[in-house]
Amino acid sequence: MQHIPEIIQPAQTASTSTYLKELLKQRKLPECSVVITNNQTEGKGQPGNKWETEPGKNLTFSMIFYPNGIKASEQFIISKAVSVAIVKTLKKFNLSATIKWPNDIYINDKKLGGILIENTLSGQTIDQCIIGIGLNINQETFPDHLPNPVSAKNVSGRETDLLAIFGELHESISDLYDQVLAQDHPEIEKEYLNQLYRRSGRHLYKDKTGLFKAEFHSIGPAGHLFLKREDGSVTGYAFKEVEHIL
Repeated sequence: MQHIPEIIQPAQTASTSTYLKELLKQRKLPECSVVITNNQTEGKGQPGNKWETEPGKNLTFSMIFYPNGIKASEQFIISKAVSVAIVKTLKKFNLSATIKWPNDIYINDKKLGGILIENTLSGQTIDQCIIGIGLNINQETFPDHLPNPVSAKNVSGRETDLLAIFGELHESISDLYDQVLAQDHPEIEKEYLNQLYRRSGRHLYKDKTGLFKAEFHSIGPAGHLFLKREDGSVTGYAFKEVEHIL
């Protein structure tokens, strides 16, 4: 499918996702259109969190999709596709990343970036999907209160051209999104699992009952993480119900 997106580049905005939502109130943008800025002052992370970024150093952008054929119950496939697209793009720049469930981007045990997906539903399907992406690229130091941030430059020791990586990433996301629309999900599912952080081995987690050791078991259709405990029992978790202990 051929997309002819608009690339909108405000010099500064509080949030690219909020900016995009306001634009969409005025007119319908072509699919895969983007709002990207060098200075996002109040970026949104997962509910209750902010995404902080140094001006001119990182990638902060939001994309619009209209995946009307995707059922609300299957919406996690979009998250998987975008996560896989990011990991594949980073690999082209010699950066080996993994996906920390549900969709944080990690290098080793440090967070390189995150994805915020906001879906609007129409009946049983997704009417509109806004994907917000933040990736630490050339920033070298971070606020002390951030628990485990890292940038591409921290890892590689070199600057990365932001427009170059954005171009590759936009193309990769668009291509994998076409696979989603075509219901060609098996390869996306396979790649997501292959690139999953803590995919093998037993690790320490924490839920409402306390600390426990478990190994990865599976990902449910709605995006739940299933962990197998040392006693053999398997428990499923929605986002925020379980924490990886680093």
